Amino acid sequence: MTRYANLGAALSPTASPDAVALIDLSPAEPREVSYGELAALSRAAARGFVRRGLRRGDAVAVIAANRLEFLVSVFGALQAGITAVPVNHKLPVATIASLIGDAGVKLLLGDRQRLALCPDTPPRIDFDGAGPAGFQAFLDPGEFEPVPPDEGDVAMVIYTSGSTGRPKGVMFSHLGHLWALDQRTNASSPRGQRTLVAAPLYHQNGLASCQAALASGGAVVLLPGFTAASYIDAASTHHATMLTAVPTMIALVAREQEALARADLSAVRIVRVSSAPSTPELMAEARRIFPNATIVNGFGTTEGGPVCFGPHPRGLVQPDMSVGCAHPEVSLRLVRDGRESDEEGVLQIRSPALMLGYRGLPDQSRRAITADGYYDTGDIFRRDADGFFYFASRADDMFVCGGENIFPGEVEAVLLGHPAVHEAAVLPIADAIKGHKPVAFVVLKPGMQATEPQLRQHALDHAPPYQHPRRVWFLPEMPLAGTNKVDRRRLAELAGTLLGTDSL
Repeated sequence: MTRYANLGAALSPTASPDAVALIDLSPAEPREVSYGELAALSRAAARGFVRRGLRRGDAVAVIAANRLEFLVSVFGALQAGITAVPVNHKLPVATIASLIGDAGVKLLLGDRQRLALCPDTPPRIDFDGAGPAGFQAFLDPGEFEPVPPDEGDVAMVIYTSGSTGRPKGVMFSHLGHLWALDQRTNASSPRGQRTLVAAPLYHQNGLASCQAALASGGAVVLLPGFTAASYIDAASTHHATMLTAVPTMIALVAREQEALARADLSAVRIVRVSSAPSTPELMAEARRIFPNATIVNGFGTTEGGPVCFGPHPRGLVQPDMSVGCAHPEVSLRLVRDGRESDEEGVLQIRSPALMLGYRGLPDQSRRAITADGYYDTGDIFRRDADGFFYFASRADDMFVCGGENIFPGEVEAVLLGHPAVHEAAVLPIADAIKGHKPVAFVVLKPGMQATEPQLRQHALDHAPPYQHPRRVWFLPEMPLAGTNKVDRRRLAELAGTLLGTDSL
């Protein structure tokens, strides 16, 4: 039995109604919203959906930069038993239209800039508008009894980034994510933190971080989007105690030396780095930037839920690059060559927070979840003798070069071992003889120099010859996808352009 009956009403019962719940940094003057105000707005949104004729099980989409109205819309929909569909506004316009149609959306809510990316139907509510189609007119203040979810009710549909094809709609179980929220706000979890969230709310990282902070009595400092300078300034100005980030965000922050020199980051106590693989160098950089903080290397997947790992059952200190041990309420296994392995293999997860499946894709759903109920992550992990897990690579990132298997993460780790390299991304380029060959993009550390021959030789000196990148290109910064991860699709396009008709 969880502490909360509905995800949309999962605000800390011990927080004072006057306590700050949210600091919204989207307007020119930050908006502070109390727990009492946020609860009242969420109820008003739930009543607004009902007044417009929406019923339990219907779907509504939210497309906007991070802001108060985004959270209020999601919380209100959940209270009313309506499925919330946060939409990635960085996707192509045609893809956005496809997702809205795929999800069966009956009402769109968003800011004016991003609503312009959407099709003319269904009807819309403009966060920035006045009159009947404005958000204030949509709200219906008053009391509301949250709908208790049943088994199989879909709370949200969050679409994957589509980096490997068409985005897939991951259906979240309402009861399953109530369980996950319960695990993330238990007695051993940090409570009352002031959490800085810059990850987009259409991504599980950003939305789940807000939910956990508000359910545990903390405050959310919400940036409309990520830039390294605004992230540093917000953490300093608002005395954030907990930060959430993907590795690329930390890498970009580390380059803002002037902003870091001005900032006071002494209040930061926890930095959770997740949603993508990290490196020892980046973790060391994070410790340098946030000297008073514990740096947590986290892991979670949209399909598998936010709860997979936890502390060691005997209290052993988590090694630097480990993501922890199996959470006591989650079953994990490593599978290699079709058999369970004690040491290394593809991670499979079974927990109450697993997705219900991909919307409208039964065949892909069956392939993703095994017959005995495990989600196959496609991520290769290893487990040490003490039970700690470590990310190794993505199974589907592996490519073959002249009969040898190459995992990009392994080559990236070698390049990051060079003292001048700040970031590295390795990807395959088709080759008529070898099948594929590796190439690399790197970002150098400020003030450092390196040449392509030097980095290629470094790889030859520290790894098998077949792994060395045949070309190395330098970028001022890595292109980011909508989730603030490195956009490997754009890098592949850039590599093709740079190569042209040249042979590797």
